[in-house]
Amino acid sequence: MNEKQRLEGQQVQTANPSDKKSEKDYSKYFEAVYTPPSLKEAKKRGKEEVAYHKDFDIPQEFHGMGNGRKFYIRTYGCQMNEHDTEVMAGIFLGLGYEPTDTVEDANVILLNTCAIRENAENKVFGELGHLKHLKKEKPDLLLGVCGCMSQEESVVNKILKTYNQVDIIFGTHNIHRLPNILHEAYMSKEMVVEVWSKEGDVIENLPKVRQGNIKAWVNIMYGCDKFCTYCIVPYTRGKERSRRPEDIIQEVRQLAAQGYQEITLLGQNVNAYGKDFEDIQYGLGDLMDEIRKIDIPRIRFTTSHPRDFDDQLIEVLAKGGNLVEHIHLPVQSGSNEVLKIMARKYTREHYLELIRKIKAAVPGATFTTDIIVGYPNETDEQFEETLSLYREVGYEAAYTFIYSPREGTPAAKMQDNVPMEVKKERLQRLNALVNELSAEAMKKYQDQIVEVLVEGESKNNPDVLAGYTRKNKLVNFIGPKSAIGKMVKVKVTDAKTWSLNGEMIEELNAVEVE
Repeated sequence: MNEKQRLEGQQVQTANPSDKKSEKDYSKYFEAVYTPPSLKEAKKRGKEEVAYHKDFDIPQEFHGMGNGRKFYIRTYGCQMNEHDTEVMAGIFLGLGYEPTDTVEDANVILLNTCAIRENAENKVFGELGHLKHLKKEKPDLLLGVCGCMSQEESVVNKILKTYNQVDIIFGTHNIHRLPNILHEAYMSKEMVVEVWSKEGDVIENLPKVRQGNIKAWVNIMYGCDKFCTYCIVPYTRGKERSRRPEDIIQEVRQLAAQGYQEITLLGQNVNAYGKDFEDIQYGLGDLMDEIRKIDIPRIRFTTSHPRDFDDQLIEVLAKGGNLVEHIHLPVQSGSNEVLKIMARKYTREHYLELIRKIKAAVPGATFTTDIIVGYPNETDEQFEETLSLYREVGYEAAYTFIYSPREGTPAAKMQDNVPMEVKKERLQRLNALVNELSAEAMKKYQDQIVEVLVEGESKNNPDVLAGYTRKNKLVNFIGPKSAIGKMVKVKVTDAKTWSLNGEMIEELNAVEVE
């Protein structure tokens, strides 16, 4: 580790987990070669100045590293992970690598991981097991684990002990260091581990390979400071850091010039955008007010926290135009007692008042949400409060989950005292309500004409095109391939529970879209 790395608080180490050691010896060895990310330290939110790097560039000595080599990235989890994969793919191309869609053809395989639920982690460990034979067949293959799981000390510990086929582990804060990490992996015969214990930098001008040329993710901030008791994200993604508005606006203008039809502004807690600025008063409402003037037909944002959804943002959304009227607003529970245990720091009443204000300002606004069932100590009565809130809001869709503890979070120390059979029964009841209200919402579209952004062929039938409405409803219809990437009008002929079938009426020009 050089002096610059030490001062920046990086952990850059190599480890050889194949050494035969006792558990006691291993612990000492582990401490000697690698300082894992500390969940306790991760919760500390200091006043360290955020370093803002404007000019990312691949070091000259790494140019051509990937010539004759191919890369494969498998992405798990949220939109932020998808965005991170786009950045890593851009870096790979800058190094001379070529993409491949099969692991058998790859020289480098990266698993970009999610840590939000135990099931997501189990999938990654299962995939590492499946890839072990490939590593034996291709000794020069580099196998890496990155993303949120890499920021968990228990996960890194497990990989070091059990999965010696892994060559690289790196965290969420140092994706821009990928060229250096790959170089180290090629030069070393041991596992390369680089996980930063101190985050805070914002890196601009990172290359990206976006998925398609119709819709684009635009990250506007990193991290989360909310520390809900069930959530690992504040530990794996670090403190809240906002990109400067001028850089975001420039990126959106470039996407508009390239013909993108829809952008989604991303953040772990997107509503907290700008709260870390010390030199200007500038929030998400200000940013969206400027971006709405750019010639892109649709603008979305995710994911919101009810605590930070302020009146200014509502006023801006009320201006309509290219700001869509679909809002994803996770509630997690309809019970004040459960919300308190979750440390959500709002009440049922506050949430419902926020919904009321948005509906009053944005006619026709539709809502989707996230809900956890079976939280520690959740009673039948408290679960019923969640069902009643769901009906009162009138959500049109929801992501629903059974609670499972995440190691390192406060909730993991609580007694998981709701039996699994009760959790499953509650989830079934909730999903029945979700299906019921979704079907009711879809019926309203029967025989109506909707505006659809055509994304491509249907996954189930290449003769059918598919796209989404402003309110994020999936529409399938027969139409010419020339409609892909464009706005069209579709008359709905069959309203299903989760999608709409229809007939294409006409194609819209971008200038006609309000």
